[in-house]
Amino acid sequence: MAASQRNPRGSSADAGELDAANGRHEARQTSPSVARNRHVILNVLRSRLPAGARVLEIGSGSGEHVVTFARALPRTTWIPSDPDPDARASVAAWTVTHQLANVLAPLDLDVLDPRWAESAAATVATVDAVLSINMIHITPPSTVAGLTRGAAVLLEPAGRLILYGPFRRNGRHTAPSNADFDRWLKERDPSFGVRDLDEVAAEAGTHGLELKEVVEMPANNLCVLFRREGEDH
Repeated sequence: MAASQRNPRGSSADAGELDAANGRHEARQTSPSVARNRHVILNVLRSRLPAGARVLEIGSGSGEHVVTFARALPRTTWIPSDPDPDARASVAAWTVTHQLANVLAPLDLDVLDPRWAESAAATVATVDAVLSINMIHITPPSTVAGLTRGAAVLLEPAGRLILYGPFRRNGRHTAPSNADFDRWLKERDPSFGVRDLDEVAAEAGTHGLELKEVVEMPANNLCVLFRREGEDH
């Protein structure tokens, strides 16, 4: 018979159940930046996502963002994704911890794969928004092309691509701290760096996505929203 332990509420659980629960807890990752920005990003999403939206998050990382958003917006369906299996395990563990029925299993998506959007479409068909937080500055420049092309494939006609993070504007950093951050990124990988919003918008435009809104955020970050060209509602 399996060994059992009694929990503080008085019921017993066998060792296998406890090991599984402990494994989920160990899989959960944490990111200090999430605590600083999740609520301000949520405020942007809350006022701009349609009721009952389906949102694909690219580069979900620890999963703390998607869990925060899913708890606050229970009528929205959240589809996390990450190419890192440890990140996907973390997302899944956080989802189980909070018992969130509106978060789907995380997808293995890498926007540098030319067919990532077609792979996603096999599972999600189309979505109302594609969301990416603090990703494009810690990946190669080609990520922007892959992300915007794929978003154009997956988005509904009035769908939005929503990006959050630091950006240069008109070729210049918006604050000395962003310039320092850019240097720090490039020391770690020369392909990393704070992207210029004009260049991101130009790339998005080649895929039929138009920059519609720029929201200034704390700590010299921006939340930028793209929609299909000609879609104004």
